[in-house]
Amino acid sequence: MTARETAAQGPSPTAEITGGYCFFKGEIMPLDNANINISTHALNYGTGCFEGIRAYWNAEQGQLYMLKALEHFQRLIKSCRILKIECPYTAEELVEWTVKVLEKNEYQGNVYIRPMAFKASRVIKVTLGGLRDELAIFTVPMGDYVKTEDLALVVSSWQRISDNTIPSRAKVTGAYINAALANDAASADGYDEAIMLSADGQLSEASSSNLFIVRDNTIITTPVTADILEGITRRAVLQVAEDLGIAYEVRAVDRTELYVADEIFLAGTGVQIASVSSVDRRKVGSGELGSITAQLQTVYYKAVRGLDERYADWLTPVYK
Repeated sequence: MTARETAAQGPSPTAEITGGYCFFKGEIMPLDNANINISTHALNYGTGCFEGIRAYWNAEQGQLYMLKALEHFQRLIKSCRILKIECPYTAEELVEWTVKVLEKNEYQGNVYIRPMAFKASRVIKVTLGGLRDELAIFTVPMGDYVKTEDLALVVSSWQRISDNTIPSRAKVTGAYINAALANDAASADGYDEAIMLSADGQLSEASSSNLFIVRDNTIITTPVTADILEGITRRAVLQVAEDLGIAYEVRAVDRTELYVADEIFLAGTGVQIASVSSVDRRKVGSGELGSITAQLQTVYYKAVRGLDERYADWLTPVYK
């Protein structure tokens, strides 16, 4: 089962979102009715946090599987804590509400889920305390975020934000202008994605996914202290590598290691596991899909669709 055969079929992430149902203000309602005022604090100052969760459709089973939903909501609650947002729900309750939203929308295809918590007060003051908080969950049919093979990457001139500037281990809405600037510059220059460096000049991650290289049959990824998002898919990749008996290291990575790597791939909810064929117009390895990346993709794409019992605990089935 190749990456192309198991690609997440569905609309582009750039497609306009309309219709359907969402969770907002404690109830399920039509998405088109879930509106906020232009004076809302989070819209003006980026004072919110979010998650991205995928749900994969298995047509043969007639089942939609949410991938690592509980872990995502646990991370959302941690992001809320950093931003002083009071979340009135447990992670388990948020999983239950998401299942209800997905059921209400009656999806029979791959879905992207966007929970978000934000400062909802209509005030000018730049602060975090003393403001009203709100939580919402909306969903949308979505296919691949980027292609899963043959990505061309560039080391960005935009530096990854430091955790001491904006918390990098929280998915802060306002912080994603950093990713948008890097990704837009990469696209304008003909690349698929950007690699970002930390303030110390070492690798951090891609604009919106974690970065892995392979050298001498060992998977290497940057540590959580490298201003990265503590990726849930990143942990899944390391679990699969361990199950397959593939050696891995978590350590600082120099920029030039990109140029001598045998394989490079990205991992994240959006990008899934996507192989890289070039960096800064230098070919990675042979320029083809590497054997280790291919092994990880094969296991991962089966697991997310409920086709590998070893990873059944990753999944939350939606339909009873």
